Amino acid sequence: MSTHQHDASPRPYNLQEDDELTQECKDFISSLPTEDSLCQYNGFWIPTRFMQGVLAFQKHFQAHDTDVLFATCPKVGTTWLKAILFTLVNRMHRYIDFQEHPLLTNNPHVLLSYVDLILYNKKEVPNLIPFTSPRLFSPHLSYVLLPTSVKDSTCKIVYLCRNPKDTFVSLRHFQTKLAEFLGCSFSPEEDAKGVVNNISRLCSSKNLSNLEVNKSGVCRRGVKYAAFFHRGEVEGWVNYFTPQLVEKLDRTIKEKFHSIGLKF
Repeated sequence: MSTHQHDASPRPYNLQEDDELTQECKDFISSLPTEDSLCQYNGFWIPTRFMQGVLAFQKHFQAHDTDVLFATCPKVGTTWLKAILFTLVNRMHRYIDFQEHPLLTNNPHVLLSYVDLILYNKKEVPNLIPFTSPRLFSPHLSYVLLPTSVKDSTCKIVYLCRNPKDTFVSLRHFQTKLAEFLGCSFSPEEDAKGVVNNISRLCSSKNLSNLEVNKSGVCRRGVKYAAFFHRGEVEGWVNYFTPQLVEKLDRTIKEKFHSIGLKF
């Protein structure tokens, strides 16, 4: 499955600067509530330089029933789960040897680019023919902002939601359930060969953050790959939040998430 394309541009691709937006997009942004470099669209604050890709993605993307969409908001574990998804979906036929895996020399964001912030932001109607089934895409959007074609299809959506204060998951249990959902469950032979553990080691934050490509590389937006990795300690938030702020956050979380049944 082809899930990434390399940019031949001689300079880092920094998305669309405001002066590079189309007039149509500028006019649309001018109709929205704005603050600094952000605009409020359907209840979400989005950097104005991202809006062209978001609108093009919503307008032109045609979902296939076999697609897999990995939708996240920023700073919830996107880099880590991109690595797991790419490895799970591609392990059967394309990247079998974990010693020669592309994750060892490529950042997860290169292997699984943002479909809205990169592909559709760079070109209003990008060429998606190289993406063979099952196509794997990563929109950096909430479910309500996904294209209608996605919601009308039977494609699979993996939505990662993190406790705003902290998060902790059992990796092995999570991988097994995720593989079942994606339709690529682990076989008894794979269990016997320790494939689940191999994927856990390959996609662990410790391994990914220590790879040379992630310590020294820079993405097309000019951001260092190292910025995508952090320690992620369980309950590390207690070192930063006062009891009063925790109480306020808990009330806000309950208010925002109760309608969709998420509890932390």
